[in-house]
Amino acid sequence: MKTLYLDVFSGLSGDMFIGALLDLGVDFRQLEYGLAKLNLDGYRLAHRRAAKCGIEGVKFDVHLTGPATPPEHDGPDYHALSHSHSHGPGDHTHAHSHGPGDGGHSHDGSRNFHQIKELIRASTLSDWVKEKSFAVFHRIAVAEGKIHGMPPEQVHFHEVGAVDSIVDIVGGCLALELLGCPRVLASAVVEGTGWVKCAHGRMPLPAPATLEILGARGVAISQCEEPRELLTPTGAALIAEFVEGFGPMTGLVAEKVGYGVGTRDNDTRPNVVRAALGEVTAGSNQCSVSGVQSDTAVASAAHDWDTDTIAVLETNLDDVSGEVLGAFVERALGEGALDVFHTAIQMKKNRPGVLLTVLCATADADKFAALLLCETSAFGVRRTLAERRKLKREFLTVKLPPGEVTVKLGKLDGKVVQAAPEFESCKELAAQTGVPLKQIYETALASARNQLG
Repeated sequence: MKTLYLDVFSGLSGDMFIGALLDLGVDFRQLEYGLAKLNLDGYRLAHRRAAKCGIEGVKFDVHLTGPATPPEHDGPDYHALSHSHSHGPGDHTHAHSHGPGDGGHSHDGSRNFHQIKELIRASTLSDWVKEKSFAVFHRIAVAEGKIHGMPPEQVHFHEVGAVDSIVDIVGGCLALELLGCPRVLASAVVEGTGWVKCAHGRMPLPAPATLEILGARGVAISQCEEPRELLTPTGAALIAEFVEGFGPMTGLVAEKVGYGVGTRDNDTRPNVVRAALGEVTAGSNQCSVSGVQSDTAVASAAHDWDTDTIAVLETNLDDVSGEVLGAFVERALGEGALDVFHTAIQMKKNRPGVLLTVLCATADADKFAALLLCETSAFGVRRTLAERRKLKREFLTVKLPPGEVTVKLGKLDGKVVQAAPEFESCKELAAQTGVPLKQIYETALASARNQLG
């Protein structure tokens, strides 16, 4: 499948991300038309060819046209939270709390996370763009809420920051869709050194929200000698949401290369992000620099299935009780493991034992390895990576005499090859009506097959 590799050697911001995708061929007018579906006022978009240190790419800008347009700032410490490099460095002062009686826009024209979600939800953008925009914004709101001690829904963004963030985040998701929703990989994440101005003083880089966002996803970050901020919270949230694996470029046949250009002139490296779009050759390995994430990138153009890579953790145990095994399975599933199971095996000295296996996201592999070592009698854990091929999923609601049931459909190359009623949906209807669960399941499956022909 198509792979987008982001070379973030000089950090990333929302406008640089969009600029790179425009340089790869995303049509600016289509992007502009798509963003107009938000019914958001107070800005206009611009793009132009620009260069930094002799590297030419696309400079994308969001020009604010409303009364909240900020004055120009030339100082190196001024920075707008979850904003890009478009308007130069800024401050981290626009996220804040309001009392429970503050409905709608506050006195300073801010929007909270809930209002931003409603704005996006009311648009006519595709479901994919809406879902991904929500997810990116949620990462920022959760980070801000943790920093300021408030629920994510109550995090407010001043009007200037909200407009910039909405355009950068929704625009980035829209640009990815226009590019064909490629798989995204990236180099190791780099940040500069120095300070940013926050509401209550100066804070060292990385900015608080940036560090929280990457830490929550399990993404490693390293600082370089550049004496200024390179990675914004918006850039961090885009990375955390879309990038599947981090490491050197491996096996990528770059069909197109684009550059997104930032505003400032850096001291040690060009202020650009490089984006390469192409195919990854079969069998190549995209490794993790941090040791947290690792992905195997394999071209899979023969079918339209979804692909990803998961971690498989295993350990052989011959001295663990059934109670401990049961408790571990329950806890691991509760903490987000994809699956947990144990298999009867015969171990050395002809001892009966179990093979305990945990399937999890690559970003969570170290967490679950530590859980295995602490909660069982294991002295070691084997970790491997496994590629998955997954049917594209859709959901169908079937109407039965007792009520409605949701049926999950699995599609391959546009054809339904699997259909399965959702157990919880069947269970709920059975409890409400007294009809046997088995009967509801079988009737729902038959009804779904009839609807599908």
